Amino acid sequence: MSPRKMALAGLVAALLVGGAGRAEEPSTQPAPSQQKQPPQTAAERFQQLSPEQKEALRAKLREFKKLPKEERERIRGNLERWKQMPPEERERVRTNLREFQRLSPQERQHLRERFGEFRGLSPERKAELRQRMRAYLRANPEKREQLLENMRRWRQLSPEQRERMRERMRERRRR
Repeated sequence: MSPRKMALAGLVAALLVGGAGRAEEPSTQPAPSQQKQPPQTAAERFQQLSPEQKEALRAKLREFKKLPKEERERIRGNLERWKQMPPEERERVRTNLREFQRLSPQERQHLRERFGEFRGLSPERKAELRQRMRAYLRANPEKREQLLENMRRWRQLSPEQRERMRERMRERRRR
């Protein structure tokens, strides 16, 4: 899938699931499960949007309808999986999305490419890789902690520092 389609699919899902504004920046409102008010229908939420937000949503819907049927069905399937997720899992996904959005465009593209490679693997190979990683991290809690610490430090680096680090890693691999 092209980066444009990925971004569009994410935006459509965010708009359909989270209401207006969520696709652009995280909401400061509590999650629906934490609110005391009765849940609103989609129509009620739509009526509360500004005219600009309504038009933006309509434009995204028009783009969504232009997608190939298979792509629309894939997005709908993702939306159904989202609805079935427990609240803590949804929050983990939102956190990961916020982290992804903080990456530079080059880093996001690199991640998309690597994920595309992973998606192209057979289901058996994917399951094997997941199992091996879980087993490795369970067997090596110190490595797991080191991995988490490295990820925290990586997120704190500027894009320039990250690029320098990547170059050093490439250089090491060449030796």
